[in-house]
Amino acid sequence: MSNRPRGRIPDRERNRNRGRDRDRDREQGRGTEDTVPPLTRIIREALDRLRAFDRRRPRVWDAAVTGFWTVAAVLDYTSGGWRNTAHDNVTAPEFLVLLMSLGFSLPLLWRRTHPLAVVLLMTPISLVNVWTGAVVQASLFQLIPVFQIVLRSSFRTVGAAALLFVVPVLSGGVRIPSTWGQEVVSYVWGLVFVVLLGIAVRTRREYTEALVERAHRLERERDQQARLAASAERTRIAREMHDIIGHNLSVITGLADGGAYAARKNPERAGQALEAIGTTSRQALSELRRLLGVLRDDHPDAERTPQPTLDELAPLIERVRRAGLPVHLELTGEPTPRSLTPGRQLTVYRVIQEALTNTLKHATGPTSATVALTYSHTHLDARITDTGTGTGAGRTADTEEAPLAAQGIMGMRERAALYDGSLEAGPLPDEKGWQVQLRLPLEESHP
Repeated sequence: MSNRPRGRIPDRERNRNRGRDRDRDREQGRGTEDTVPPLTRIIREALDRLRAFDRRRPRVWDAAVTGFWTVAAVLDYTSGGWRNTAHDNVTAPEFLVLLMSLGFSLPLLWRRTHPLAVVLLMTPISLVNVWTGAVVQASLFQLIPVFQIVLRSSFRTVGAAALLFVVPVLSGGVRIPSTWGQEVVSYVWGLVFVVLLGIAVRTRREYTEALVERAHRLERERDQQARLAASAERTRIAREMHDIIGHNLSVITGLADGGAYAARKNPERAGQALEAIGTTSRQALSELRRLLGVLRDDHPDAERTPQPTLDELAPLIERVRRAGLPVHLELTGEPTPRSLTPGRQLTVYRVIQEALTNTLKHATGPTSATVALTYSHTHLDARITDTGTGTGAGRTADTEEAPLAAQGIMGMRERAALYDGSLEAGPLPDEKGWQVQLRLPLEESHP
């Protein structure tokens, strides 16, 4: 029966349910859109469609804008509205006024592709406009390419465009001093307003682009972290499966060989070997079941702590002894309370298990093993030695099992490195055995 408290939903299950709700809302078109006012949503959708159309056919939009302002300039000419702003001593003929109106409006077709060229083209027209005293209202169209320059170009280019806009106006003020208070000031203030508006829009656009880029970068980093986490999890699972299956199958093989040999002379010993095989097999299946249960997030009763600790070291040594390898356990010192976390205990347990398994599989001749655990104030030292000879398990790599054995040594080193420990494996100085030395810092030794 599960030990989970009744009446409470675990955090993992609650977060999973929230994720399902968000996915369902997204599929059904709900979510944050429901909190947006209808008018705002309609305007935003219309602007999004307009921007999408502009991206697909920019020339159509440019032609529409140019046509609109051209019609406005021509209407200003045909209706005589330009005479309301013209000076009394205007010297421009009407056809010149029409040409100036078209000269200020038609170049707007290239306002986004070549805005500085448009300003340069309009500058002499503006000079003629103020010098003749016509002062057609279409001259304000120069602010449109200036706005585009502010959006896209450097501040030096913005300054050049502003100078091209201001010089004709100032020259007109010099020629006709009475225009300073009305025309020059209004033109300059219009230029200042357009530049400030362009800076605000540009800042907002760059800020939005930065947010979008940051979101994309975070998505890529999230995907990379997920792949790295999945790879690390696969490595950890493979290491656990290697330790569980490799050790228990080695013990079962040793027991089966011993039982087959004893069946000829001592049936009672053969029965004990079969009983030990059954016990070891059940334990292996239990460990595998617990490990696989953790991987199943949808299993509510999966055990979340399947890993062995140092309390199970004695049963491990006993199983190895039954498999035919005499093992002697030596303990020096005592662990202080809470000096070893469950992860550190698992590391020590798996290293001892792997070392004894390698001895069972690869050592030849009369063999015995010694497991020595030494506790100090800062470290735990585990030394596993055997008196066997032979190859494999990193002793020499001549057999087909050598790659798997090397993987076992690598797995032990990876376990030690997780807790800033070190592991050394190699033959004894006298070449009459093998040793594995693990040095693991205790939890209390870290600030």
